[in-house]
Amino acid sequence: MTQSFEVTHPFHPLRGTRFILSTRRQNWGEDRVMYYDAAGRLCSMLASWTDVPEPDLFAQASMGRSWFRTDDLLRLCSLIDELPGGRRVK
Repeated sequence: MTQSFEVTHPFHPLRGTRFILSTRRQNWGEDRVMYYDAAGRLCSMLASWTDVPEPDLFAQASMGRSWFRTDDLLRLCSLIDELPGGRRVK
């Protein structure tokens, strides 16, 4: 599946331009997206200047070993408590 991104930084000269995402990596201590420009050169820019979603740090840390996050389970408990006849599970 090909993923594209749009430059969203308000003052970047390429704002509104879409590119095909080649890769995303940490370069020079920064989260960067890599793409090929119209001349075929590999370029990069800060991921925060684009609409590329932030990496899910929990998913990276759990490496797929956990299906649920603690805060999601606590929110589920709150929703269950709000149901008619809902009970507090301890």
